[in-house]
Amino acid sequence: MDIFLGVIDSIIRVVEITWWIILPIFLFPLFWNLRLIYLRTRFINSIEWTMLEVKVPKEIFKTPKAMEQIFAEAYASYSYGIEFIVKYLEGKIESWFSFELVGSNGGVYFYIRTPSKYRNLIESAIYAQYPEAEIHQAEDYLDLLPSILPNKIYDVWGTEIILAKENYYPIRTYSYFEEPVDERRLDSIAAITEVMSNLKTDEWLLLQILISPTGALTGNDWQKEGQEKINELSGKKTEKGKKGWGGALYDWLRNLSFAAVKYPDWPGQKEEKIALMKFLNPYEQDVVKALGAKISKLGFETVLRLVYLDRQDSFTPANFSAAMGALHQLNTANLNSFKPHPFLKSWIKNNWFTKIFPRYKSLKMLYRKRRLFKYCRQRRFGQYNKTRPEKFSILSTEELATVYHFPAIAVKAPRLRVVEAKKGGPPAGLPIE
Repeated sequence: MDIFLGVIDSIIRVVEITWWIILPIFLFPLFWNLRLIYLRTRFINSIEWTMLEVKVPKEIFKTPKAMEQIFAEAYASYSYGIEFIVKYLEGKIESWFSFELVGSNGGVYFYIRTPSKYRNLIESAIYAQYPEAEIHQAEDYLDLLPSILPNKIYDVWGTEIILAKENYYPIRTYSYFEEPVDERRLDSIAAITEVMSNLKTDEWLLLQILISPTGALTGNDWQKEGQEKINELSGKKTEKGKKGWGGALYDWLRNLSFAAVKYPDWPGQKEEKIALMKFLNPYEQDVVKALGAKISKLGFETVLRLVYLDRQDSFTPANFSAAMGALHQLNTANLNSFKPHPFLKSWIKNNWFTKIFPRYKSLKMLYRKRRLFKYCRQRRFGQYNKTRPEKFSILSTEELATVYHFPAIAVKAPRLRVVEAKKGGPPAGLPIE
């Protein structure tokens, strides 16, 4: 016992002498992370934003493929790796855009919120695919509403939406709805625009799609994982070595131990050993084909947010449910689907605790609703707004174009904001003086 107390006393004495060295070492990671959060928050607050409203032509004969090209051009905002000094001394992060579909009693609107420095990029991309569209700078429509909701007048219902499976599994895309005959062609956006066209006074339905490009230096692991899944389904076996210097040391010791009886075998020297090819049934063939199609496309970290607002005295979440149903048409049993975020939705499940303390449920729902509307108003990218690492759903350009595109001629929503007349430019060679 005396020996044990002596050891404890020695440790205390060492700590008393060296605390000024040990304490900064333990506190440095905390200080570094807090400083990085501060720098990133300051950088985000310094971004100048521009809100654009897009009025689409009355008759669009193009498929969502045109919108896919717009998303592909938006990928040009990717930095291909932010420099170390700029990233950690200035807090710079990858840019993002907000593509918004808004329904109210006044009509159905298409908005795009972009950093001002990328305004020309977005406008050029839209005009390239839709030359007859009209784009103009608009005021933020959320400024028409109180800054804090719910209140005594308005109630809020909504959720952020994420993928139910791994990012490399795709949802049902617009190609599923396409038909060579116009009369049989469907439009995936028709259902939600129809809901928005039937809103009464003081009702709002907002669909926000925030996207930020993900690339080789910031997160294409989802593509690698998708390729590994394809290899698994098709019967290919991939040899994986351990990563980092520890893996290299392990491989060196392993080869040294068997050097007398076996030729050295290094990871990467022979990436794949193809055994007998597995016979794929139709189900597996569809999955492999769909996975291959998604991982071959450009990907974006995505925050998908659906919010419904109405007066307290007439509030019903029926229109929100209809909008969720419009997104559920993109779900598939064998691939991927959308589901509400477990922590960023306005409702909570009943359990024994909420039954005993009903006041707790109402307060927690009020907190969730106000947080959701705050995130919606700020166009917040996830819970931490890119100030800290966070996992996001990743959608390809094809999936994004399925969720958000300008409606085709088959969509007859009566309150769509469209260009009523074509504009013509002056003839070439017209004398100015």
